[in-house]
Amino acid sequence: MWKDKISAFVDDIQNQLINISDEIHANPELAFKEVRAAQLLVDELRKAGFEVEHGVAGMETAIVAVHPERSKGPIIAILGEYDALPEIGHACGHNLIAAAALGACLALSSIKKDLPGTLVFMGTPAEENIGGKIAMVEAGLFKDIDAAMMFHPAPGYTIVGRKGLALTEVKIEFHGKPAHAAASPEKGINALDAVIQTFNGINALRQHIKSTARIHGIITHGGVKPNIVPEFAAAEFYVRAVEDDYCAELVKKLENCAQGAASATGANLKYEVVKPSYQSRIMNNAMGEAFVKNLEALGEPIIPLPNGSGAGSSDIGNVSHVVPAIHPYITICDNSVAGHSQEFAVAAASKKGHAAMLTAAKALAMTAIDLYLDSELMERVTKEFRNHPI
Repeated sequence: MWKDKISAFVDDIQNQLINISDEIHANPELAFKEVRAAQLLVDELRKAGFEVEHGVAGMETAIVAVHPERSKGPIIAILGEYDALPEIGHACGHNLIAAAALGACLALSSIKKDLPGTLVFMGTPAEENIGGKIAMVEAGLFKDIDAAMMFHPAPGYTIVGRKGLALTEVKIEFHGKPAHAAASPEKGINALDAVIQTFNGINALRQHIKSTARIHGIITHGGVKPNIVPEFAAAEFYVRAVEDDYCAELVKKLENCAQGAASATGANLKYEVVKPSYQSRIMNNAMGEAFVKNLEALGEPIIPLPNGSGAGSSDIGNVSHVVPAIHPYITICDNSVAGHSQEFAVAAASKKGHAAMLTAAKALAMTAIDLYLDSELMERVTKEFRNHPI
């Protein structure tokens, strides 16, 4: 009964949710600058009677909204993201994530007086940058949460149990000595050579690391003119691995490559491990199985990942280390489209994208109903989380 009401409610407000999604999509805002998107969500939540805190955990665009109908029972958080990528906008589909989370919470609010427990919407900024969820975890905003969930759009697959990689950002700088690159290069120390040697060292290292791990980077500064030996050069890297410990091991190997480049060129190295880091993702299978059943009830088929698919990283990983969590994916386009591409950005405002968002809103709300009403399921979710090796 409740699930039918939820589904009907989302259908009734589908145009409202699509308009919000499209407005966020048409006005992409980068990490910590998602002022317009956050305000859109805040306004809708307040209209629905939620008690809204806007600007939590030291972030202007972070949101915690609690439905006023609270009673003994599980405290369930539904998470929304709404930051965009530089230059390519919503090429990760966060507009759909935000609208789906909002839709799920609005639907649940319509029946919350008849459900036990507490409903929380969390607006989490800067997923593509430093990870707003990490700051919210560190601020203690998840300490009373019993389960957290969100959805993510995907190119060509619909799954629940995908792993996420631990990610650590590393910045390196080399300081050398300038000189005339033609008349007296022997008097200079080439900082750019040190950066290039670091990349060469990493490339040689690749055959000796696990196939699921990744080390990838860009040169952020390489000199000013070809006729001046570069006095300063810099690069930025992401180090990723399925296991948090192995990610830390690779960060040390990257440092060794950079130190070797400094020794080879004579440049001075500054090596910075950027904090915080994204942790690996722990998928709660009990909760995931409930979500899959709800997808199936909605007529949404599971579409497995293509063979050889890799994985990304997200700050939902940090959340999954402190509360039971799921991060399912629903397809919005075929698998010829790459995430973080212009084509994926187009799909995030397409009819198929809208349909996936509405399905996600329903499935998230339905899974929350399962957790509220099925004490045995909630017990399995909690037990699995407590027994998972961290």
